[in-house]
Amino acid sequence: MENKNLTLRQSLTELVSRAFDACGYDAALGAVTVSNRPDLCQFQCNGALAAAKQYKKNPAIIAQEVAAKLQNEPMLEKAEFVPPGFLNLNVSDTYLISRARAMDADARLDLPMAENPLSIVIDYGGPNVAKPLHIGHLRTAIIGESLVRLSRFLGHKVIGDVHLGDWGLQMGLIIQGLAEKEPDLCYFDESFTGPYPTEPPVTLDDLNELYPAASARSKTDEAFKAAAQKATGELQNGRPGYVALWKHFLSLSVTDLKKSYAKLDVDFDKWLGESDAAPYVDEMLGILNDKGLSYLSDGALIVDVAREDDDEEIPPIIISKSDGSQLYGTTDLATILQRQRDFAPDEIWYVVDNRQAMHFKQVFRCAHLAGLIPDETKLLHVGFGTMNGKDGKPYKTRDGGVMRLSDLIETVTTAARAKMESSDTAKALSDEEAAACAEKIGIAALKIGDLINHRTKDYVFDLDRFLASEGKTGPYLQYAAVRIHSVLEKAKAQGFTPGELLPPASDTERALLLSLSSVGDTLLRAFADRAPNGICEALFELTGLFNRFYYENKILTNPDAKQRDSWLTLISITERMISLLLSLLAIGVPEKM
Repeated sequence: MENKNLTLRQSLTELVSRAFDACGYDAALGAVTVSNRPDLCQFQCNGALAAAKQYKKNPAIIAQEVAAKLQNEPMLEKAEFVPPGFLNLNVSDTYLISRARAMDADARLDLPMAENPLSIVIDYGGPNVAKPLHIGHLRTAIIGESLVRLSRFLGHKVIGDVHLGDWGLQMGLIIQGLAEKEPDLCYFDESFTGPYPTEPPVTLDDLNELYPAASARSKTDEAFKAAAQKATGELQNGRPGYVALWKHFLSLSVTDLKKSYAKLDVDFDKWLGESDAAPYVDEMLGILNDKGLSYLSDGALIVDVAREDDDEEIPPIIISKSDGSQLYGTTDLATILQRQRDFAPDEIWYVVDNRQAMHFKQVFRCAHLAGLIPDETKLLHVGFGTMNGKDGKPYKTRDGGVMRLSDLIETVTTAARAKMESSDTAKALSDEEAAACAEKIGIAALKIGDLINHRTKDYVFDLDRFLASEGKTGPYLQYAAVRIHSVLEKAKAQGFTPGELLPPASDTERALLLSLSSVGDTLLRAFADRAPNGICEALFELTGLFNRFYYENKILTNPDAKQRDSWLTLISITERMISLLLSLLAIGVPEKM
């Protein structure tokens, strides 16, 4: 009996595995994969080649035996042996229709759920308080959000955490910069007993000016740097005026950050930061000491994490410097301890760029050595490459600076609006509707331009290419969804309703049904690889097949009412699937384009 929760490929594997077992061979040999020769078959199984070595038997004989067992299976239209020992498989139209009917009847399109749901903390975003988001924050935000949505859709319990940088030297720099600018503020009066003002003494614009100026000055003014380090320490030790200022800075920054992330449709479950892990630092240091892991080297506290079987040099992790100051490793280890206490997750994923790979290797090893987290809990660095300009270097503004994320969003939105100007549809929209449409198109262009690449790869930012209406672009996907919706609305206006699905009338229709049935496998693979590009590829395959189907068939004017209504059901399922996959990438679809 077929397990309802199995994907198409899993169902085929289960079927072929039973056939291997029935022939006296190991059922594990029945693994089915998508064919690497789609001109010959849809799926293939190469198990007979492995069985030949295991059973000292000609692979052709094994493959022929298994193929014979599969001849009367209703799931298959073809199961044939191909020398030297391949099994070529095609799914029957009847089975494809049965899967499509199951999709149509199910609110979540009969897509798989995890058999053993995990509890996963996903750490993504990583903005610093008092610093505006810049282009370097884009990839972690949109890759992380996609992984949160995908994991949650598959049934896993997910906690998305922004992990704010809110407790380090940048706080001390701002405090010291403000102290020199406005020394008479009550926050700097150690005799002041409160209460402190509820309104902040600075605006967000003030903060955005204070930090860069203080940071630049600290690089040349040793006295100022020392004063900022002292202020950082006093903040972390609970000086009331500094804590009150820090709360103002945090409130201003988080309010602004939420607005920026909202434009990207990125929403975090937790807005925790380094400050939330600060109470765990002393306990973490005590554990390292008690287990004999930490020791002093040239005044710095370090832990050795190298192993004998390492094929690269893994330096010790520095827990604190000779001056006693803490580093990212300190707060990251304390955060792991905090997350274990608060959430007891099965896995923690860190969506951070590839350049931090060594840091996370050191942190993860130290955390497991110290028992800050159980051995079975997975700590995973989900690394990604950089967004580059056409010169192959990390993307910069024309004046060589790092572009603010808000400016990038404005750039793509403006470009999308300009492309819309020549559209008859756009001319019928109000200014407000056109602005909202342009933002959806611009954000989709930006996201697909990024997510279509495997996350580990660098890619070139090319706005003209991203906004193109043809090719692998966000607007192309959105337009397909809008087109299907338009056909369904016209059908409704004419009194037509989706009807019973009929067997495919063409190779294109069959391919579309097969593509729809294969989405479940795509989602499981994207989750296993923690790579949203697989979802993008599924979207482009679906939209490409729909467009071909649309051009080959006159849906609404078909004289055969049963065929017309069957096609309406098929494209309705297709619209739902495209919209779902886009939503997993946090991409919306305009009503009109």
